[in-house]
Amino acid sequence: MARAPAGNVHPGKRTGVRIVIAGDRGTGKSSLIVTAAVDNFPVNVPPVLPPTRLPEDIYPDRVPTTIIDTSSRTEDSAKVAEELKRADVVVLTYACDQPQTLDRLSTFWLPKLRQLEVRVPVIMVGCKLDLRDENQQVSLEQVMSPIMQQFREIETCIECSAFKHIQISEVFYYAQKAVLHPTGPLFDQETQTLKPRCIRALKRIFILCDHNKDGALSDAELNDFQVKCFNAPLQPSEIVGVKRVVQEKLPEGVNDHGLTLTGFLFLHALFIEKGRLETTWTVLRKFGYNNDIKLSDELIPALGKRAPDQSVELTNEAIEFLRGIFELYDSDGNGALRPRDLEELFSTAPESPWNEAPYRDSAERNAMGGLSIDDFLSLWSLMTLLDPVYTIENLIYIGYTGDPASSVRITRKRRLDRKKQQLDRNVLQCFVFGPKKAGKSALLDAFLARPFSETYTPTTEERFAVNVVDQPGGTKKTLVLREIPEDGVKKLLSVKESLAACDIALFVHDSSDEASWKKSTDLLVEVASHVENTGYEVPCLIVAAKDDLDSFPSAIQDSTRVSQDMGIEAPIPINTKLGDFNNVFRRIASAAEHPHLSIPETEAGRSRKQYHKLINRSLMFISVGAAVTVVGLAAYRVYITRKNSSS
Repeated sequence: MARAPAGNVHPGKRTGVRIVIAGDRGTGKSSLIVTAAVDNFPVNVPPVLPPTRLPEDIYPDRVPTTIIDTSSRTEDSAKVAEELKRADVVVLTYACDQPQTLDRLSTFWLPKLRQLEVRVPVIMVGCKLDLRDENQQVSLEQVMSPIMQQFREIETCIECSAFKHIQISEVFYYAQKAVLHPTGPLFDQETQTLKPRCIRALKRIFILCDHNKDGALSDAELNDFQVKCFNAPLQPSEIVGVKRVVQEKLPEGVNDHGLTLTGFLFLHALFIEKGRLETTWTVLRKFGYNNDIKLSDELIPALGKRAPDQSVELTNEAIEFLRGIFELYDSDGNGALRPRDLEELFSTAPESPWNEAPYRDSAERNAMGGLSIDDFLSLWSLMTLLDPVYTIENLIYIGYTGDPASSVRITRKRRLDRKKQQLDRNVLQCFVFGPKKAGKSALLDAFLARPFSETYTPTTEERFAVNVVDQPGGTKKTLVLREIPEDGVKKLLSVKESLAACDIALFVHDSSDEASWKKSTDLLVEVASHVENTGYEVPCLIVAAKDDLDSFPSAIQDSTRVSQDMGIEAPIPINTKLGDFNNVFRRIASAAEHPHLSIPETEAGRSRKQYHKLINRSLMFISVGAAVTVVGLAAYRVYITRKNSSS
């Protein structure tokens, strides 16, 4: 791989670079800017210069660069802060003949940038190099190393002299380069190794370029890669030279088929070590990566507009692709993906999407932590339900070659489902409500085949559990249980559309505790009132947990009254401790599949319906009366006309 020709580097579609210069008074900020702009040392300069534009052709990338000077006066600190927040890169100056100004960078300016949350590269520049005492010559690396260890945002340190024209253009070259070709995302300076996300991106690029999938880039594949990235072919002698360099340093980097992934990564590490970051960035950007080493937003198709009561699911095309991926990475062929299989599967994504909540503990796993095909697809379904764009992005990372937009579909509106009395979804979302210690978490654990635990751990954040439920007739539905902490109900219901995405709501109570029952029914009424007011009606079921304990005295009477009054089924008794679930998960899915049934009705809602019926009847009576009057008047007019004619 040859170095990118000058001017061919793709700068991530950046239209300009904004460099902001800051530092103490008298450190040479303005002189540095003027000398760079007009190539002459200024005799008199104003305290603060206006924005200065450097010629586009001054550096190879030909990107417009604007330099912003800042005031050193305390009264201008607010304005300086605003300029720093708008910077693409910050140049901090100190005077080589004034050691205290260097100390100020680490005690004031760098902490100030962190305080302002300015997260851009920083270039440390020592001005007035010609004025340094010759008897106090010190190594720049020796002085800067401790500061760079403490402040990782520092990209480069350089010393210059505007008066003697020493390294002036280099200052702004490094500043521009820090924006267009930053080191931070690619390379760990401390360990001198490529960063994990960079390795993952380069691995994906390697796989895409390995057309015959033999694990190595042949001479022809290397040449195709070179042409795609740099618009110039490699000469045969250059290919031989590249492979020789790799083989001398890393024998396993080349095999009989060509350059291996190990060798490909080694070459990029070598480019970066030699300061040729533009080569690696050119490759990354040619394959659509941004400065965060993630695919650019424009490569991820936007989903069409959808109503609050519509959800997103995987298409059959995407599911078949994922089945193939599962088989490919099931290394021992036992029908389960182990953690290391999953890590390998997602090794071409920026990170594994399931290592963090809400996905980490939301699916059933075997004793070795492996996922079956149903559990694997369930996690993809959950991710598609919660963050469909993230699903599309990860499908692309792991090799989905179809149209990304064809990987997901938007479901029909739930209101239309109720009208048609049938479901249009394969993924059902169930919101699980209930007071503390009712057994909600135990129910979710049971859904994932986890053993019952006597230890109570309060749920403080929403939690998900997803699994496949076998339905009568051999059909399967993916059921998502979403546990809502009791303390989070008020916040949830403060949003009008909060239950629009809910296919069914479950209300769990401790069947031995009357207070638990009352809190659960209060939640049921609260949710029922919310859906009546918003129009997003939701089927509801009641679950009486801890059936192994004696019920409170009026349990049967109270549950019968509530069920009959609200028009829903009687509570479903379950016992998670003894493993008696009374087919509750199948019953949840079945109730969700009949969206027009099991919808609770409050007294206020019933009164409102009766009122609307009365109004509608009255309007109908008035309409019929008006019609009769009109018909009667017409008949009378006909009668009068005929009478007059006969006369």
